[in-house]
Amino acid sequence: MGARAARQLVGSATFDSVLVVDASPARAEATAHSLGAPARAVAWPSALSPGVVVVVLAVPGDHRSLATEALDAGAGVVSCSSSGPVVERLLGCDEVARRAGRPLVVGAGFTPGLSCLLARHAAEGLDHVDEIRVARVGIGGPACARESAEAWESGGRDWRDGAWVESGQGRGGTLMWFPDPLGGRDCYPAAVGEAALLVQAFPGIRRVSARVAVSRQERLLRRLPMVRRPSAEGLLGGVRVEVRGRRGPATDSVVFGALDRPALAAGIVAGVTAVWVASGRINTPAAAGLATLLPEPLPMLQELARRGVRAATFEGADAERAS
Repeated sequence: MGARAARQLVGSATFDSVLVVDASPARAEATAHSLGAPARAVAWPSALSPGVVVVVLAVPGDHRSLATEALDAGAGVVSCSSSGPVVERLLGCDEVARRAGRPLVVGAGFTPGLSCLLARHAAEGLDHVDEIRVARVGIGGPACARESAEAWESGGRDWRDGAWVESGQGRGGTLMWFPDPLGGRDCYPAAVGEAALLVQAFPGIRRVSARVAVSRQERLLRRLPMVRRPSAEGLLGGVRVEVRGRRGPATDSVVFGALDRPALAAGIVAGVTAVWVASGRINTPAAAGLATLLPEPLPMLQELARRGVRAATFEGADAERAS
């Protein structure tokens, strides 16, 4: 994911230099070499030298301390983490971002990230939004696989009528439909970041839920060692966003879906977000997700589509089946 995001930055005319940081110096050097000029490998403290305008965090684990360091150094921050606990800790850095006068974009990946933009775009077709339901299938690589498994093991939280409701691990499975060829998948509550970001973006919303697809085999084998290492970029994945509310006197729903390799799509979303931060198109000094920082999501969705990350609308019989 980080390498894909860096490729977007190298291909942009916005940056004179792209600094690549990794826990493994050799991996950072190899990545910078593959990207070519103006990328170069550096150690983390050097990445916060004067003149750095934006930092993209695409590493496993907690991002709070890294984000705080970058904000204190005067850089905007883009975090790709999808972990619910990490997202909530980053949202708690709002005062740090405001004091620094720089944006901290939380959850700028495939899901959350693209999913939040689709929720905001879907809401534009309704007069009032009552409920948002997000589901995802697929992983972005080995670190994402571990994070996804931990999120499902931990269970999730749904937002219901102004309060969080805990959902136990393995309970509340729902059959949800993704773009073909993914089709229907059993999706379960998980500790992922969408719910917190969407509750922030839609004040007064009654219900928000986030689910991840877990197969029967994954449920049976979850406590056993991983037999085969996941693909470095993950296989085909998808996201499904359903927004329910009212249009005029009638209730209605809008359903969007997207299909892509999660690491590729996440890297593109993160890279485009970083370019927009550096160019001032995202400049609100706050810790928030894309659905909050971009009240008009269509321009970024159009830019993502131009780079190959496209969404589709469920219509007719498919929309009825999807809901």
